Amino acid sequence: MKIAGAPISWGVCEVPGWGHQLGPDRVLTEMRQAGLTATELGPEGFLPTNTVDLVELLDSHGLSCVGGFVPVVLFKDDHDPAEDLAGPLESLVAAGAGVVVLAAATGLDGYDARPILDEQQWATLLSNLDRLADIVAARGLTAVLHPHVGTMVESRSEVDRVLTGSTIPLCLDTGHLLIGGTDPLALTKEVPERIKHAHLKDVDAALAAKVQTGEMTYTQAVAAGMYVPLGAGDVDIAEIVKTLEDNGFNGWYVMEQDKILDSDPQAGQGPLGDVVASVAFLQGAAAGVSS
Repeated sequence: MKIAGAPISWGVCEVPGWGHQLGPDRVLTEMRQAGLTATELGPEGFLPTNTVDLVELLDSHGLSCVGGFVPVVLFKDDHDPAEDLAGPLESLVAAGAGVVVLAAATGLDGYDARPILDEQQWATLLSNLDRLADIVAARGLTAVLHPHVGTMVESRSEVDRVLTGSTIPLCLDTGHLLIGGTDPLALTKEVPERIKHAHLKDVDAALAAKVQTGEMTYTQAVAAGMYVPLGAGDVDIAEIVKTLEDNGFNGWYVMEQDKILDSDPQAGQGPLGDVVASVAFLQGAAAGVSS
């Protein structure tokens, strides 16, 4: 089982004003302390954009790169998302990554509001997904689409439009799917062949329900602790992992418990404990699958 980390578990996010942002050395050091040997890159600008510096930094912490989250606007006829992809793709190729995790961005800051697309915009989005997947494949990587709260692919009906209207594989994000109204275990059982990458999150369903009803924004719910260590919430992570493994999944399981930090925690405190707990839970789940 291939287990990786992600800077968002330490509160590092591309959204302006998303809490206190820890530095790369702190985050990468604590990844290794949690027993992780691989990571996604995090938001553009968190790690060096110079590819030589990027590789040296990852190597110095004993970490390999598995992929990166790349939000791109896909639905506008007058905007070419390939231009937004170009820089992150170069970094991912240089770092030896295998996956580009695309999200269908709204063009707005944050994930608390989104427009409604018409049929032509949907056609453009789906066409762009396949085009970007081809661009990524030509560089030797795999593009996956990440259903994500506050993007143009959030709900189950929108996930289904991607499944039927595009050939791109999915990043199974167990938390965003649940919050967006999709049962992640049911989806895993229905289309295991379309899942090539996994972001594992556990969720406090009571807080997720408040996002669904509009009582809280997504950002407010994250700040309130909507994401919890694996095994401590309402997503059946163990059964999802078993289903993927039973169907020959060979991708990465990326630990992601999104955080918003209001200050700089002391070394060894803060998000590290939750990541350690999540890694231990996943290792236990893996042992259960193998036995």
